[in-house]
Amino acid sequence: MTIEVILPCLDEASALPWVLGRMPDGYRPIVVDNGSTDGSAEIAASLGACVVEEPRRGFGAACHAGLLAATADVVCLMDADASLDPRQLPRVTAPVLAGWSDLVLGRRRPRERGAWPPHARLGNAVLARDLRRRTGAAVHDLGPMRACRRDALTGLGLTDRRFGYPLEMVLRAAASGWRISEVDVDYLRRDGRSKVTGTVRGTLRAVADMRRVMAARDTPPDPA
Repeated sequence: MTIEVILPCLDEASALPWVLGRMPDGYRPIVVDNGSTDGSAEIAASLGACVVEEPRRGFGAACHAGLLAATADVVCLMDADASLDPRQLPRVTAPVLAGWSDLVLGRRRPRERGAWPPHARLGNAVLARDLRRRTGAAVHDLGPMRACRRDALTGLGLTDRRFGYPLEMVLRAAASGWRISEVDVDYLRRDGRSKVTGTVRGTLRAVADMRRVMAARDTPPDPA
C-alpha cells in the first residue's frame, strides 16, 4: 500500500535532501513548489519526488494542489523544512490505517533548543484551546504533520488558501463527526528561518488567518 505525503515547499533547497532521504518505504512524497527561487523543485525532482507547481502563493493553496495531485487512499501533510522527521510518519498514519481515527495530528514535542519559539508556541496554544472549546476535540496542537483518507479530506470542501487551512480542516472535520486524535512527534530545529514561526510578524499573520476562519464559521448564513 502506498501512502502519499504532501509537502508544501517555498525555498527549502537545503532541507529537502534530508527530508526526502528519510521518507519511509511505501510513502511517496509530493513536493508542491509554491514559487521557490532556490531550485527546490529541481532538487526534489532529482531525488525522486513527484513535483507539483502551484504559483498561487499560500500554504492552503499548496496543500490543495498537492491533494488534487494525490491518488492514494491515505494522505499525509507535513512541512518540508526538516522540523519534522518523515520516519515518524507511520506513527501518524497507524490510527487511520487501523480504522481508529479519521484525522490524526502530530502533537509536536520540541527536542532541540530553539525548535519552537515562545511566540509561536503561545499562538498555537491559544488557537488549540479555542478549537477544543468549539469542537470538543482533544486537540492541543495544530500540528503540521497529519494524516487522513484522501477522499474524505476532499469531501470537506476546504476553501482557505492561506495559513487558515490547517485550522479549517479541524473545524470542518469535527463538524462532520470525524474522530480526531493526536500522537506525539518530535519537533526539531528547522533548516533555515521559518516564514511563519521565525518572526513575531509571521506568527501574528498566521494567527490572524486562523482567527478569520473561525469568525467565518461563526457567522450565520445570510437569510436572503
